[in-house]
Amino acid sequence: MAVVSVPAGMIEPSPEQARAWCAQLESGDILYFPRTPVPLPPDDIGFLLGQQQTDSSLHKNIAYKPGLDRLSGVDTRTASPDAVARLHGIMRHYSQSVVAFLARFLSPYQDRWQLDYASFRPQEEQGRDLPLRRRNDLLHTDAFPTRPTHGARILRFFSNIHPRRSRDWIVSDPFASTVRQFVPRLIAPRLGSPFSRMGKGAARAIGLGSAIPSLKRSPYDDFMMRFHNFLKENPAWQAQCPKYSFQFPAGSSWMVYTDTVPHAVLAGQYALEQTFLVLPEAMVRPEVSPLRVLEEIARAPLL
Repeated sequence: MAVVSVPAGMIEPSPEQARAWCAQLESGDILYFPRTPVPLPPDDIGFLLGQQQTDSSLHKNIAYKPGLDRLSGVDTRTASPDAVARLHGIMRHYSQSVVAFLARFLSPYQDRWQLDYASFRPQEEQGRDLPLRRRNDLLHTDAFPTRPTHGARILRFFSNIHPRRSRDWIVSDPFASTVRQFVPRLIAPRLGSPFSRMGKGAARAIGLGSAIPSLKRSPYDDFMMRFHNFLKENPAWQAQCPKYSFQFPAGSSWMVYTDTVPHAVLAGQYALEQTFLVLPEAMVRPEVSPLRVLEEIARAPLL
């Protein structure tokens, strides 16, 4: 994996270059924009810099749900109705701007993604007191406990809006190499496991014990959620795995498939983010997706 800097002159790529950008993302690279291609008005940034949740344990982030045009996670004990309304408008504008940019920049994905949440992250990341499974400073691959993807990939676009400080990340080797350290014997199906029925036998076959996938969560999603937790709860792996450090400066943006690249945020404050669930049929390199990697190991379908 690598951090690939996108020159300012290449933010309107040809169809061939757009496909190449998609392939690099899918393989585990991070695309980095030294100056964000979706700038906010200075007044809006100034407003966001003045926002601070008084209780960092109340909500991890402030979320904007584009499909519902709804804001959640705001500490209403300190935010006035006018401030909430303005924050809502800024988040809507940011979400729409990122969608418009990526529809051009990653044109093979256009209309083949599901728009997920945007978020505003006003808290200082260094030293945050959060429960272990919610900590950002532990390496993990992303999975959503209440929003299964059913094989769609989790693509996230980030913007560091702090006026001076970098946002400091570490990442590790991509999913395909990381997952094979732990799971081949757990994922391999038992002889005769009824994967076509996706019942209790299939759940056991991919290492989920007696767990039965919920009506909304496929065996793939169950595994990805458990793998997220497993990595965070594995101090030996956290200490010994390969680590690569990156500092994303003030005013920059970057994007990455966070279900593929184990990542952690060590320091930084004031960031914006928009998440996309990119459908399997949009993939330029489907063979490197977590779904295909797991199905190859299992020799069975997981959806």
